[in-house]
Amino acid sequence: MDFFILAALIATGAFVLKSRDQRKRIALLGGHLGQFQIEKLMETVTQGYLRCLGEDDPVRREQIWHLLEPSEKSLASQFSRFARGFSDVDPVQARVSKLPVTVPYVGHAFPGSTFDVRQAFAIHARGIADAAANTRGLSPKARAFTMSAELFLMQHTCHWYCRSKAVASARMMARHKTSYALLLDSVSPATREAYRTLTGQ
Repeated sequence: MDFFILAALIATGAFVLKSRDQRKRIALLGGHLGQFQIEKLMETVTQGYLRCLGEDDPVRREQIWHLLEPSEKSLASQFSRFARGFSDVDPVQARVSKLPVTVPYVGHAFPGSTFDVRQAFAIHARGIADAAANTRGLSPKARAFTMSAELFLMQHTCHWYCRSKAVASARMMARHKTSYALLLDSVSPATREAYRTLTGQ
């Protein structure tokens, strides 16, 4: 009986620590993101892509592509500024567990089991900027596909930082019907290689 009571106390303590840590992370990330219109621009761009890809008239489709360019550039610029600002965060607060589930303060005991989310955001900033500038010379459709993947992977990282990898992947599947593995396959080769090296995935 004593064993079960002890186990219950440990489980409760772990839950409290995890919840407290998650609230701090959500507040920290939200405070930085709140200075920008990144989420609104993401919605404008991704919804614009869907509208464009569903347009049968090639002239109208071309017009929509051009109309989206200012939003793409603004999104790339704002996320780059966000990443630079977040780079000043305390290194301890920037650690993210590589494990599927959250283990409070695992980085203190096993730093090798974590990665630095500031570096991840820097990778995303480069990937989004390159997609917006079309540095690879992709067709409009291919560029939209790559940009969407870059944005969704960045969103996955945000959820991973605040919650856990498992929660982030579940949310991505629920909202966008896209798996984490497919996201990695769909971003640019440079983003994919850098992200895999950082996260050990």
